[in-house]
Amino acid sequence: MVKKSPLDDPENAAHAWARYRKIMKLLLTVTVITVLLAIGILYAFNGMISVHFYIAVALGISFTMLLAGGLMGLAFLSAGTGHDESVDNRLPSSDELWAPKDDDKP
Repeated sequence: MVKKSPLDDPENAAHAWARYRKIMKLLLTVTVITVLLAIGILYAFNGMISVHFYIAVALGISFTMLLAGGLMGLAFLSAGTGHDESVDNRLPSSDELWAPKDDDKP
């Protein structure tokens, strides 16, 4: 028997996705502040090296923070809504895995 996920309910799903978007907006704000701070510190200690260096630093920090935060947010969304509990992830026993099937007989 397959249990229904709480995310199948449109009201629960709308609430969960709104919370996820709120988390991502906060993460974007923190990312922009972090990038500006990092660029400022690098410029203060090294001066103008190359514009490509600063672009690479900004993209690297942004990509890393947003990807990690997005994936973590999805894990929180899944666990926080009860979706994880609705998943049937029982593995077959070793007897079921290695037992010969009827169509394996000659």
